[in-house]
Amino acid sequence: MKSKAAIGARGGSRRGALELAARFTLPGTVAIALMFELLLAERKFAIFGGGFGQSRTLDTPVEIGIFLIALLLCQAMVFYLLFRFVRRLHGRQADTVRFHFNFLFFVLLGWCGALIAKYQALAYFSDAMSFQIIRNLGGGSLIDALLYVLSETGLILLVIGGAALFYWICNALFLRRMAKEPPFPDRAIMTRRELTLALIVLPLLLFGANRIDDTRSALVRFNAVLLWATPLHQLTDFDRDGWSFYSHPIDRQPFDSTLHPYALDVPGNGIDEDGFGGDLSFTAPPPETAPVIAGARAHVILIVLESARHDVVGRIVDDRELMPTVNRIAATGSQAEAAYSHVGFTSFSLKSLFTGRLDPAPGGPSLVGDFLANGYEVGIFSGQSEDFGGIAETVGMRRASHFVDANTLREERAFSFAAEGSLYVDGRIVLREFDRHLGDPESWRTPQFLYFNFQSAHFPYHAPGREWLLEGEPIARGDISFANRDRVRRNYWNAMAYNDLLVAELLERLDRLGVREDSLIVITSDHGQSLFEDGFLGHGHMLNEEQTRIPFIIDRPGIAIGRPVGLANMRAIILRAAGADVPTPQQTEVFQYLGTLEQPGRIGTVDGNARWTVFDLSRQAVRVDDGPWRRYADLPARSAIRQETDGLIDRWAHQRWLGVLERRDVQMAD
Repeated sequence: MKSKAAIGARGGSRRGALELAARFTLPGTVAIALMFELLLAERKFAIFGGGFGQSRTLDTPVEIGIFLIALLLCQAMVFYLLFRFVRRLHGRQADTVRFHFNFLFFVLLGWCGALIAKYQALAYFSDAMSFQIIRNLGGGSLIDALLYVLSETGLILLVIGGAALFYWICNALFLRRMAKEPPFPDRAIMTRRELTLALIVLPLLLFGANRIDDTRSALVRFNAVLLWATPLHQLTDFDRDGWSFYSHPIDRQPFDSTLHPYALDVPGNGIDEDGFGGDLSFTAPPPETAPVIAGARAHVILIVLESARHDVVGRIVDDRELMPTVNRIAATGSQAEAAYSHVGFTSFSLKSLFTGRLDPAPGGPSLVGDFLANGYEVGIFSGQSEDFGGIAETVGMRRASHFVDANTLREERAFSFAAEGSLYVDGRIVLREFDRHLGDPESWRTPQFLYFNFQSAHFPYHAPGREWLLEGEPIARGDISFANRDRVRRNYWNAMAYNDLLVAELLERLDRLGVREDSLIVITSDHGQSLFEDGFLGHGHMLNEEQTRIPFIIDRPGIAIGRPVGLANMRAIILRAAGADVPTPQQTEVFQYLGTLEQPGRIGTVDGNARWTVFDLSRQAVRVDDGPWRRYADLPARSAIRQETDGLIDRWAHQRWLGVLERRDVQMAD
């Protein structure tokens, strides 16, 4: 028999090991949860490595250092408060084995489970997009994410059941047997003085980190940071205008709700609400008259090539024309020398293309209504969901005689993602539906306005079953990175070559139907695409040539297009080319913005010579081309750059007021 001393020694050793483990319950939980979230965030958002949809990357020691310190402090404080809360809930069992086990089981597993649910919902949107970026893209919805998670109810219940079984087994095997163990010594992890100091330092640290663009962009990905930043924002939004000491940009007029950088300047009231350039001068334009197409009415075929850059036209790859069909149309027809999107997001761009407005109201004038009013039938044939971001509702697509999009063809999507913004249907399926709806020559006795949207060049630029037309082979989605940028570009060039093939097949169908000669073909894009030339992959985050310059081609020679031309100008140009007596847009620059028109990160103009003037509302600074940033407050009052900046800000307010007036007119008409 073992001696009592040996049994006591073994019990003491076990007790010592448990006590040592208990000391690491809180720091161990913080470390595990933090590493788990960092891995998820890096895989999803590439905050250190960069990737599609990620314009902010932690790549300097200062950015990384402040990011890690702020994140660690926020995470530690959240878990410390949870630790004290759970300890209080355990009452007499505080500091026992059961308390430490329950903290690890419920807090750590619950936290990680919430992270998995969050990133599963984000994966539903695909393309490395956060909820905020999805909103900026125009069609994202938190409800979509919730519905996705709810659709996985069976799996969730299975996981919860497994966790409950695991807890029951642990309780039966050792928690009950250790119920009589005395509690561990209560070693305060923080003194009250240390806790007070941490609660003072944390807001100051977050305030400083919020002033560093890349650091702020990375921190908002993390739940613990949001748990601290959200109440700090609410507490310092003194005038309740949505801006505070913790918003971006900061509210420099914290006690006046009418004054902040995104305030809409009311013209003629003597108050400079946005703080730039004085009181706004604005004159409402005359009411728009309905365009009338005179003479023989040609069929009009509008083709939008997703993410097509301007330089795909005429490009040579592997000693062959990348887009021979489009090149021929451009050579014999009319082509814009300088065409641009106003913003790098699909839904906003398509609304502008159809309506001629940057901020159109649902039910207002659009190409759909224009052609319907002139006796046309309208057909929508799209490889994306036209409900994404409210495109169909805004421009009236549901009034079409033929409506086919990725939502109606949901079961034939190329990828498993089922959110509105992720649906993609191959162009050949779209052409098949065109055959089904309009493959009979009798259908063409009435003039047709048709809209085709080919999604081939949407990220990741290649889809299962698509033809590979170039040399080599496609790169897998998981291998897309800066290191593989040459292969990524080949994916994109191949997608554009495939688009050209689709255009050729559409034209062949029009020839067979005998309507090609009576059709006006228009080809354009919603925005461009950076392919790492500027260190970025994607669109919607920079005002530059790669992301905003697009093709605009009409297959009729002699069409007056102008230089430059924006997507919002194309409605008038298309109507004029079709025979309507509408004025040709006359302008010297195209207005652009990043984000949303109401709250852009930057606004800018680009002229026909690709000269950009950009104003950053967060920095409150202006830059011309690649020149230095100059603070607005430092610009001489009567200098050319000050006047140009004030004019740019007034153009932004002008566009917002046009949207306000149109929404008012639509409401009055209803």
